[in-house]
Amino acid sequence: MPDEQLIKITTAGTISIPKDFRKFLELQKGDYVKVAIDGDHLVVKKVTISG
Repeated sequence: MPDEQLIKITTAGTISIPKDFRKFLELQKGDYVKVAIDGDHLVVKKVTISG
């Protein structure tokens, strides 16, 4: 599992998921993720959209 990393939020409020995190979770361009709040944590979960 990748170690934690420091990521800067852009002026548009976006963040980039680091390459090693994307590789570990098998995320690719065009994939969807769910974002939730858990206390003071931002949780990003891989989801599968079928259709």
